[in-house]
This record gives sequence, C-alpha cells and structure tokens, in this order.
Amino acid sequence: MKYLEGLNDRQKEAVLHTEGPLLIIAGAGAGKTKTITHRIAHLIERGIAPHEILAVTFTNKAAGEMHDRIRTLVAGGKGMPLVATFHALGVRILREFHREAQLPRSFTIWDRDDSVRSIKAALEKLDIKEWPPRNILATISREKGDGVSRHEYAERARTFRERAVSQAWDMYEKALREEDALDFDDLLFRTLQVLTSSHEVRARLQNRWRYITIDEYQDTNRAQYEIARILAGETRNICVVGDIDQNIYSWRGADIAHLMGFEDAFSGTKVVLLEQNYRSTRTILTAANTVIEKNKRRKPKILFTENGTGESIGLYAAINEIDEAWFVAQVAREMIEGGTRAGEIALLYRENFQSRVLEEAMLSHDVPYQVLGVRFFERKEVKDTLSYLRAALNPKSRVDLLRIAGVPPRGIGKVTLEKMLDGKEIELPKAAAAKVAAFRNALLHIKKGIETLPPSEAVAYVLEASGMQKHYHGTDEGRERLDNIREFVNFATRYDFEAPSVGIEKLLEEAALQSDQDELDEKRDAVSLMTIHASKGLEFDAVFVTGLEQGLFPSIREDNPPAGGRDPEEERRLFYVALTRARKRLFLSWSGDRMRYGSRERTLPSEFLDDIDERLVSRIRPGATGVGEGVIE
Repeated sequence: MKYLEGLNDRQKEAVLHTEGPLLIIAGAGAGKTKTITHRIAHLIERGIAPHEILAVTFTNKAAGEMHDRIRTLVAGGKGMPLVATFHALGVRILREFHREAQLPRSFTIWDRDDSVRSIKAALEKLDIKEWPPRNILATISREKGDGVSRHEYAERARTFRERAVSQAWDMYEKALREEDALDFDDLLFRTLQVLTSSHEVRARLQNRWRYITIDEYQDTNRAQYEIARILAGETRNICVVGDIDQNIYSWRGADIAHLMGFEDAFSGTKVVLLEQNYRSTRTILTAANTVIEKNKRRKPKILFTENGTGESIGLYAAINEIDEAWFVAQVAREMIEGGTRAGEIALLYRENFQSRVLEEAMLSHDVPYQVLGVRFFERKEVKDTLSYLRAALNPKSRVDLLRIAGVPPRGIGKVTLEKMLDGKEIELPKAAAAKVAAFRNALLHIKKGIETLPPSEAVAYVLEASGMQKHYHGTDEGRERLDNIREFVNFATRYDFEAPSVGIEKLLEEAALQSDQDELDEKRDAVSLMTIHASKGLEFDAVFVTGLEQGLFPSIREDNPPAGGRDPEEERRLFYVALTRARKRLFLSWSGDRMRYGSRERTLPSEFLDDIDERLVSRIRPGATGVGEGVIE
C-alpha cells in the first residue's frame, strides 16, 4: 500500500480509520494535507467509489493542492472525489437544486464591491449616515454566517443601529432578488436553507457523499458547521481536521466551539493528535510552543521536530517604521544575494496600512516583491470584462449594466441609463434610444459568443464586441489594461475543455470566489508581502514578522469583542500562526515610534516578545549591515 509509505504512526492511525467520526488535531507543519489525501486514497483503494467522497476546505489554493495530491496517489481510471471550498460547494448545490432553492440556475454571484454599492444606495435612500456601508454589510454578513435570516434579525432588532441594519438589509435583499443574484454569504446561507427545508435534497446529498472530510474545521462559521453536520447524516462518516491554536477568524464568524465540541456532537469520535512538525527548526518551534501554551482555551499539544536546531531568532528594535522597513529590505537583499530564493521570503504584518513603507523600502533596495491582497480579478479592466459576461448572461444584473454602460464611453448619460435600467427605453429620444440599442446588441453578440465559443475565445470576443479593444489601443495605460485582459483570456483556457456556456459559468464562479492566497504567483521569484491572516496555510524559508508593538500586535480595536479590544487569545493564536510560517529563519521587529492615522505615536514592544526565551533570540543592532557576523549585540 504505497499510500502508507512515508507516514508516521499517528498519520497512519488517522489514514486507516475509515468508519465513523474522526477528529484529527493537526499542529502547524504536521503534514495534515498529506494525512487527508492519503486517507482519501485509502478509502478509494478499499473500494469506496470516488464520487461518494467529498472533501471541503477554505481556499481554492488548498483545494487545488489536495486535488492534485489525490490524483497522484490514486491509480488511473478510478475517477476523482469532489474537492471544493465551502462556497464552491454551495454554488454547486444551489445550481443543481435551483428550483428547490427558488433560484434561477444562472444566478449571478455578487462580489463585495457589488454588495457595498447596493448597501450604499440603500443607506442613501434611507438617509442613514451614521455608519459606512462596509460596516452595515459586515453585520449582515455575520448574521447570514450564523444562519440568521433578515426576518429573524428584524424581529429582534431593538437599538437604532439594529433597526437601520434591518431596513438596509431588506432593501439589499430586494435588490438581490430583482437582479437574480446572490452575495458571497448567500452561497452558504441559501445552501443551508435548502438542506434544512427539503428532505429530498438532503437525502440525495447524504446518499451521494457517504464519506466527508472537512479541512480547517476550526475556521467554520455556524452555516458551514450545520452544512457539514447535515451532509454527514446518519452514517456519520465525517473526518474533520483542524487546530484550535490556528483559529484566527472569529471576526468573520469562525467559532472555536465547533472543534472544541466535536466529540460531544459526534459521540464515539476517534481522536488523533498530529504533533510532529516537519516544517520548522527546533528554535522556531520552541518559541511557538512557549507562546501558545499561555492560552487557556485549547486542546493541549506540544509540537516537536526531528529537524536541526537552526539559527537563533533575529530581533530588531527599529527607531521608526522607516528604519524597520529598511532593515527588512536590506536583510532580504543580503539573503537573496547569499542564495535564498526571493520567493522563499515573506514579510508579514498585522494591518494592511503597514505595507506602504515596506514596499517603498523594497523598491529602494531593488528587491523583487509581490503584495497579496491586490487581486487580479479586482482590476478595473478585468472586472469590466467579467461584467460584460455576467450582463450578457443575466440582463437583469443592474450592477453590471451600471458598470459597463460607459465602458468604453458610448454616450449613454445618467438619465438615459436610469430609463434603460427601469425598462423605460420607449421614452428616450431617438438618438439616445439608438445608443442603448447598440449597447444591448453588443451584449446579445457576446451572449452568442458565450453559447458557441470555447471560454477563452468568448472572453477574447468581449474585447472586440464591447469596443474596449479599440478604446484602449494606442496608449501606455491602454496597453497595460489590454495586457491584463489578455492574461484573463489565458486564464480562461483552463475551461476550454468544458461545453461553452458551462465553461463560462465555471469561470465566473472561480473569479467570484478568489481569495488573497489565489493571487500568490508561485512561479514568480519575488518576496511576498501579506497580512498574517493571508499567510495562514503558507510556509517560507525566511519570515519577517513586523510591527510587534502594543496596540498594533496585539491589536486593540474598539469595534471588536471583547469590549475595548480583540480577544487576547486570538491575537496570541495569530502570533503563533506567524511564527510557524517559517522553516529556517525568523526575524521579529518593532518600532520605537510609528506614524498612524496622520500622527506619530510612541510605542512599546509587544507583550508577545516577552513570551520568547531570551536564549532563542539574537538582538540585531540598529544600522547593522549583515545577518551573520557582527550584528548581534
């Protein structure tokens, strides 16, 4: 059994347990993906049909990696299980059972920008100015993630803000219905609704997927938890994998209680603890263990490794954020010159605003870099192309029509646009009506292209039929925009094996469900800049954790529980995640003062630094010019 080769005893124990509930507590770097994929291969080798196996995770990157590993392990011709993110699974279920969900099969998926615009319009109509649209949308998103409907929320609304959210939510849902659209959270909320309300759908899916694996279980919100519980059915052949010490998403609904209480929810659970770390040096792992053991709400475990001791952890006390950024860029430059690949270096920070000064320093030191969080599908010209495809398939999509009616400029003014959207084109003057007719005709041609051409050719056709090809031709900015759209065409070739309309449908789904990690170009040899949240699940030879100051990390933000700041244990878990991204080298830094919100503030070093044994740390002198000799105080 080749799929058992290379596994340690605990991993084998998990792989060979196939019937009934299984809880795998997998520490950072403990080979959880290897364990999951080998277990699925074992199920298939035992005679379980691949189509009866479902594996769910949280990012497209993780799903793709899992899929590729299973394909390598499983003998040819046996087929593949379904490996998907929770949201992609929701899309699949809602399209298949769209009648039961009372949805059109070709519903549009709104991204966050679409949702924010709709909420903003609702707040303007309601003359509510006290809260920004993103704040209201965050509340609605959290409630949907908890499985709460707008009717249930309205019934319990008591405060002025709750009533404002309820009113805006009502208008927002009306806009979604009118445009045959779902937002990101509906993909889970509406899936849960149809599973709960339809015995037939529930029974069919429980019979279809008799073996279920849920990765990153500590990150599930209430809707995801219930979907997993329902799909497990009476057979209860559910395997969940997670690490309480890496629960860092409570602000978007992830509930640590789901993993803590799994054994109560599924009696007779087999528990396997994976504690051997294959990623980090002993020094890094010792620091991570001492940091996380201070948390009270966790399942005790101590990671160990057979790796070498490795280098000490570098600690730099910067004068200010500019000094800190220059230190990081200088050391990164020296490491690259010393033979470390730029792509094996990561710069991590607590908040996005920290990236600006780091980018400037990287540019000054001529260090190649990429920033996660600037998503390809959020670039204007790419979003315009997506909107043309969506509007061609769904003429009710006002958000898309609003976006592209003037891209390129075609003389459709605000009044004309409003009448077009309200179905009052008959009231338009002859010249304006002709412009609208030409726009509608372009969308019809694009729809025909979607129905008849391979997806990549259909995307390329949008350039011509929309007029963007001609509009962008001839200028440097225009050439850059055309290059991005052509890169989108290249991306679409991965769907050319599908039937034309199906391929575009899947393309639109993937674009809507992209995460920050999906923007990481692993083929590009560049240092990665990202928030610590975005780094979860990734690993690098060298990691810099910056901004280790009280109030920044750990963060103190009054808009998050508990009152007066974030959950201190979650902040500690976040620091643990940051430390355990590193394989060989780890650098920690903080600034004596930092510019925040337009003013310079004096800072204190993070309390987390006190948790690390001084014997593991080498302090680096300000102005030092090397990461080796001569830099230690």
